[in-house]
Amino acid sequence: MDSPYTYLLLNAGCLLFPLLLSFDKRVQFFRSWPALFPAIAFSGAVFIGWDALFTQWGVWSFNPRYLTGIYLGPLPLEECLFFLTVPYACVFIYACVKTYFPHLEFFHNRGRLISWVLVLLLVAGGGYYHHSLYTVVTFSLLAGWLLLNLLVWKPAYLGHFYAAYLLHLIPFFLINGLLTSLPVVMYNDAENIGLRLGSIPLEDSMYSMLLLLMTINVYEYVQKRIADRRALVSTNKIA
Repeated sequence: MDSPYTYLLLNAGCLLFPLLLSFDKRVQFFRSWPALFPAIAFSGAVFIGWDALFTQWGVWSFNPRYLTGIYLGPLPLEECLFFLTVPYACVFIYACVKTYFPHLEFFHNRGRLISWVLVLLLVAGGGYYHHSLYTVVTFSLLAGWLLLNLLVWKPAYLGHFYAAYLLHLIPFFLINGLLTSLPVVMYNDAENIGLRLGSIPLEDSMYSMLLLLMTINVYEYVQKRIADRRALVSTNKIA
């Protein structure tokens, strides 16, 4: 793994199987691309902007030993690609969960409760660790986004989201574990709690939850707009 292509190869590995399996006859994930790519573009713009600021402020940095040396502003190309490959893989997991496990009563019945518990924990944690920039920003943004889901949008798919989030932790620990153990990404521990899941800062798990939820919110919204438009065209043709 000691190569300037390490981070690039990790991105490729993250994308490879979800992309190949996108043409599975049952899931047919490729049919969702018109909704998926706007969703990735939206969350990518938010997270790349956030990432660039935190890089400039010294919250984290990147080890040139594992990079190709191509930069887009303060960020290595590989870090920008991360916000394409990871959301693609995560929404693919979400689509598979919805296809193969359409009911999931346990999660559906507890989706809102899980969200409220998370909001309370995030607010308490962000308040207690207010001196740690990565902690307070990540916890605050995720708590606020969850509140939008709970109080404004009230989506019916929170159960599927939480099931997909739990499944995504498998590749999360593999990919982020390598990124943080080599390390490709180096964290300033003065700006986080200092609690690690293996080599991964705890905040990364909440950062990943926000990235996944934001992408899925936009993905589902665009999916609904596309479905509504097709239904309207079909109705007009019948009329």
